[in-house]
Amino acid sequence: MDEITIHLTDREGELHDIEIPLDIDLNLMEVCKASDLDVDGTCGGMALCASCHMYVESDHELPEPSEDEEIMLDQVLFVEDNSRLGCQIKVTEDIHGLKVRLAHLGSE
Repeated sequence: MDEITIHLTDREGELHDIEIPLDIDLNLMEVCKASDLDVDGTCGGMALCASCHMYVESDHELPEPSEDEEIMLDQVLFVEDNSRLGCQIKVTEDIHGLKVRLAHLGSE
């Protein structure tokens, strides 16, 4: 497998099927930015800003959130049981077909 596809719903409810090559080291926050989606990633992927807060809507098994990710998620609005930070989800073959939805920001 040379690439994977993720299915991402943006903050306006529009679905994007995004193909991602596996030969580059990316996380989902970087994929969103490269796809011109409304994700700032102001912390550079350090789990410090939550601008990449998203909901995992498929049954993929992902690595458990780090302590830093859990601390950040405890500080944001609209947290659900399936909340994750996109910067903490690495693009691997294991997430092929992943369905995620960008969370609304506090000002929305």
